[in-house]
Amino acid sequence: MNPFLLSGLNPEQRAAVELPAQSALILAGAGSGKTRVLTTRIAYLISTGQVSPHGILAVTFTNKAAKEMVTRLSAMLPINTRGMWIGTFHGLCNRMLRAHYREANLPQTFQILDSGDQLSAIKRLMKAMNVDDEKYPPREMQNFISGRKEEGLRAHEVEAYDPYTRRKVEVFAEYDAQCQREGVVDFSELLLRCYELLSRNAALREHYQERFKHILVDEFQDTNPLQYRWLKLLAGQNNALFAVGDDDQSIYAFRGANVGNMQELLRDFHVENVIKLEQNYRSHGNILEAANALIQNNRNRLGKNLWTDADKGEQIRVYEAGTDVDEAAFIVDEIKQLNREGVRLSEMALLYRSNAQSRVLEHALVSGGLSYRVYGGLRFFERQEIKHALAYLRLMENTDDDNALLRIINFPTRGIGARSIEQLQESAKQYNTTLWDAAARAGGKVTAFVGIIESLRSGTQGLPLPEIMEHVLQHSGLVAHYEAEKASVSKRREAEERLENLNELINSATLFVYENEDDSLTAFLTHATLESGEHQAGDSEDALHLMTVHAAKGLEFHTVFITGLEESLFPHQNSIDNGDLDEERRLMYVAITRARRRLYLTFAQSRMLHGQTHYSTASSFLRELPEELLHWLTPRVSARKTFHTSAYETSSYTKAFAATPAAPIPHVSPDSIWRIGQRVFHQKFGEGVVTDTEGGGNDGRVQVNFKRAGSKWLALEYAKLEAI
Repeated sequence: MNPFLLSGLNPEQRAAVELPAQSALILAGAGSGKTRVLTTRIAYLISTGQVSPHGILAVTFTNKAAKEMVTRLSAMLPINTRGMWIGTFHGLCNRMLRAHYREANLPQTFQILDSGDQLSAIKRLMKAMNVDDEKYPPREMQNFISGRKEEGLRAHEVEAYDPYTRRKVEVFAEYDAQCQREGVVDFSELLLRCYELLSRNAALREHYQERFKHILVDEFQDTNPLQYRWLKLLAGQNNALFAVGDDDQSIYAFRGANVGNMQELLRDFHVENVIKLEQNYRSHGNILEAANALIQNNRNRLGKNLWTDADKGEQIRVYEAGTDVDEAAFIVDEIKQLNREGVRLSEMALLYRSNAQSRVLEHALVSGGLSYRVYGGLRFFERQEIKHALAYLRLMENTDDDNALLRIINFPTRGIGARSIEQLQESAKQYNTTLWDAAARAGGKVTAFVGIIESLRSGTQGLPLPEIMEHVLQHSGLVAHYEAEKASVSKRREAEERLENLNELINSATLFVYENEDDSLTAFLTHATLESGEHQAGDSEDALHLMTVHAAKGLEFHTVFITGLEESLFPHQNSIDNGDLDEERRLMYVAITRARRRLYLTFAQSRMLHGQTHYSTASSFLRELPEELLHWLTPRVSARKTFHTSAYETSSYTKAFAATPAAPIPHVSPDSIWRIGQRVFHQKFGEGVVTDTEGGGNDGRVQVNFKRAGSKWLALEYAKLEAI
């Protein structure tokens, strides 16, 4: 064995690498060197003669991670890694099906459908079956089929309690038959077909169980039920399953990940070896202590506590802004100062819970002349739903805009097929006119589309810009389209994000009018075009990172800003309504542990939603962090009236807190002066947030925005409010 193979490993890492040939769970905390442990374990098994390279099966979740593993192995051992089975679930299943295509009932040259090809195949099938694509949107049908396959179900195994679901099941069955005839498989089919192959073919199953004595899995907490069943088949009764994961970083339930697989692993494989990698090589002590304190509030954890040899470092900076605009202005100023002090933009990240939050941040960064990239997503004005909405507005403003017409003529779907559009283009060319003029002559569904645009134009005459935006979103069918997509379990999260982005477009119009004192649609469309094209950082340019917390997993930065830390935003309202904050808390844990040296937590008293000012309270997660770890850049509790007239009365964060002294937490009783933003409860009206106050004692009154009853003024003498 290479004498340097184990050098540099800490005691826990070395214990994991040198485990006997038994199933094990390596509970690897954030920044604890799990990839090094996984690859060193493979190298150790090979170099000590316990297994040959072709007797290893290593599973990752991304091709990038698989390539990194192979590269590290090549550097550790003088072996040929080309024949090793290291890859993603889909990649390894594809390899197995290629080797046993006959047993899998597939042609030797079977092709794999990507998402776009799969959708086209479903549309073609639905047309042949005379399925109403308005009642059954093809993309929703695609999500239904893929979702059932990922649950390990074929069409005949799906329970259908109503005619609507039965029709979906019929399409599912015909889709499978069509794919079989054409010799193609989709991504979900790869894993399901491979699982079925091993399930029914005992000889083949035993062959692979004999070959792969050691199965190693990265990011085990992200496995779904079918992936775990596939692993159990390959492991059998005698092989060693070496699983590396972190239940505290399980944040992909919306993709089907089941954190409970870790507990099942302990039971199913009678795991005696659970090794905790708790030494963190990334962050300073205060950041880790905050993460530990937060995650301890979760239930059913396997349990671990991150620590570091590094010093405690700086306290975590907390900033309370008056508005979301002021929050963004503060962040831009801090970034500029850090950059002047030598921190590269690429070493800083802005994290947010929802994609829609990026719009205000992007606007502030563009205005501040800072380059940025949206990691793992699109800039706000480049997102599909925003482009659709802007196309409606562009066509209303200028019916000669052929590109806008082509984008929305059949979105949402209205039965205008590719052939109809081709005929429209041919007619426009023949008569040397715009597509709009050709559409007016076309008749049928195309003329009906023209009527929709004309109705939008007449219905928005004389309206302010934000109301134009809201009218178009509602009456174009865009909102209804994405609301319908929420009915699909696999599509719900994406549909909710698209709706949030459309609502943010209304906010964008409101802010544009305020900042530019210009209410014209033409000016706003020009603004949107310029913001979508400017300040896009080049590949080699030093640029700030913007991303959702989900996208940040696996990354690290010198400085991290976690923004929008308000109740109902982070944690998200859906989780609050469900009474289960565990996954939201894991998201916050992931966000905190992205920071190496400096961490900012920011939130706003008010935020624009649906074009209106809404008041918020600080995230409950802030209350779960030890006070001694926090450095408040603004008064810990502010007892002033702020921003209840307009969210944009203050143009800079410095105005919001200028000369505002720190105030003690007020004594909560019926004659108190309640502070704006405080959460309260009323026996009749339920839960609400204080949005304004007048006077004090028995003569005062308080305005509360109740979730169910709306906004109400209450006399303090009779209010009988309780603090939450």
